[in-house]
Amino acid sequence: VASTRRVILKRLSRSFCKFLSPWVARHSLRMKTGLCNFSGYKIYAGKGIKFIRADAKTFTFLDSKCKHLFLARKNPRKVAWTQAYRRLHKKGQTEEIIKKKARRVQKVERAIVGASLDTINQKRNQKPEVRAAAREQAMREVRERNKKKADEKVAAAAKSAAAKPAAKPAAKTAAKAKPAAKPQANAPKVSKPAGKGATGGKGR
Repeated sequence: VASTRRVILKRLSRSFCKFLSPWVARHSLRMKTGLCNFSGYKIYAGKGIKFIRADAKTFTFLDSKCKHLFLARKNPRKVAWTQAYRRLHKKGQTEEIIKKKARRVQKVERAIVGASLDTINQKRNQKPEVRAAAREQAMREVRERNKKKADEKVAAAAKSAAAKPAAKPAAKTAAKAKPAAKPQANAPKVSKPAGKGATGGKGR
């Protein structure tokens, strides 16, 4: 009978705790903690010393030791056991290993001007033999085009060379005709000695 009573009580207590646990979690009071103005350690409820200065500024200290050091104007950064000193000298810090994430380069395939994405993929998936044949054909076309241009240049040069000799004889005949007109222009001129005799010159 006693054992059954115990089992029943245990079951009841468990069910009651399950029923009360959300309510307790919701309404439970959290303990307020403060920080010591000198040491930087936590001050729990019911502990610590409050000090009000003449300018009405309040300070809370963990114990009388912290209070006396503060009133003696000691610098907490120079007192070895304070949190300020430990933080300044990097004491008690756990080494955090930060793994550098390798940047994954995301390849984005885009169409180029004059070639769509499908044609680019087709060319990429081509067999090397087909690609070599296409390249050779393209090279042949380029050679033929260059050859045609060279032939056209040669033909143009031959035409210009044939036109030049026909123009040269005409220029020669024009040059020959010009000296025939010169004596007519020089006819009225009188030679120097004849001129002197005509004017009479000086008397003998």
